[in-house]
Amino acid sequence: MSTTEQKIAELEAEYARTQKNKATEGHLGLIKAKLAKLRRELESQNSKGGGGGGGEGFDVKKVGDTRVGLVGFPSVGKSTLLTTLTGTRSEAAAYEFTTLTAIPGTMRYRGARIQILDLPGIIEGAASGKGRGRQVISAARTCDLIMIVLDAGKPVTHKFLIERELYNFGIRLNEIPPDIQLRKKDKGGINIQELVPQTKGLTKEIATRILKEYRMSTVDVVLRENCTIDRFIDACDGKRTYIPGLYVLNKIDQITIEELDIIDQMDNYVPISSRDQWNIDDLMLSIWTKCNMIRIYPKPKGQIPDYDEPVVLHATNPTVEQFCNRLHKGIIPVFKYAWVWGTSVRHQPQKVGKDHVLQDEDIIQIVKGVLA
Repeated sequence: MSTTEQKIAELEAEYARTQKNKATEGHLGLIKAKLAKLRRELESQNSKGGGGGGGEGFDVKKVGDTRVGLVGFPSVGKSTLLTTLTGTRSEAAAYEFTTLTAIPGTMRYRGARIQILDLPGIIEGAASGKGRGRQVISAARTCDLIMIVLDAGKPVTHKFLIERELYNFGIRLNEIPPDIQLRKKDKGGINIQELVPQTKGLTKEIATRILKEYRMSTVDVVLRENCTIDRFIDACDGKRTYIPGLYVLNKIDQITIEELDIIDQMDNYVPISSRDQWNIDDLMLSIWTKCNMIRIYPKPKGQIPDYDEPVVLHATNPTVEQFCNRLHKGIIPVFKYAWVWGTSVRHQPQKVGKDHVLQDEDIIQIVKGVLA
């Protein structure tokens, strides 16, 4: 065990034996900050050192409009699900660790090409490098959506174990980045400004200790949200990845209707049977919704739109400028205006500028000017 791993183990043991109350909040927050720093150092060491526990991930070219990663324990049905969604053959068998590398496949849905990655099964301790866990989680980090595949017949603790491994590797599922501004300066010490009341345990004293742990002794901090200690540490670290997550409960053919009714009420869950192809349509729709995708149909002048090959955008409020940049970076310098048909405009068509916000299934025709 390396020195860094020993330090992590010691801090985790100290955190576990420390009582959780108001008097120890600051101490626990400092332990969390130290753990976050050490895990980042360990990740950096492993990625440079290479080997089976390295963090460089699998060399799979990103293709299509979005990428979805299948993450889960061995033998939960990820390979069968990949075959069901994409038609790509991934070896499936009754024994564990059938898949030993990342297997890509492409799913076509609503005109979009969605790349599905079947990643090898992970085990407890994956974030520390066990069982090629760092390579698996590094590949998951490149995805636009992580689908955690669970076996309906296994304990629900599997869900929490996978979440912990992803969390320890710096992946935040179904979270948004903290609304905290950190601006370093040459002198003047630490200045913390609270724009909203802090009621979740973060005080100026705790924040100051965490900042000093990250060697930020001259910095202006603006807290624009009611922040927890964990989210403040994430803001100080600055190397967190925020990815939407979807929990896919496979093998529902092995549970009762009463259990299925309970599962159906939970957020971000899609119950399926990949072997029997039950509820696959609902899963495809959930992938589309979670990836926040919309279709825009380009219309060349004097021609009908190409409804078979839409331009797929991911932004919450995508603009005409983002659409142009998706086509080619050289369009905006010669952009004059655009004609838009669809639900985003009042008139059909309507002349709009580059800041106009588009909606799903809008049709757009770009009019170029002369480059000055």
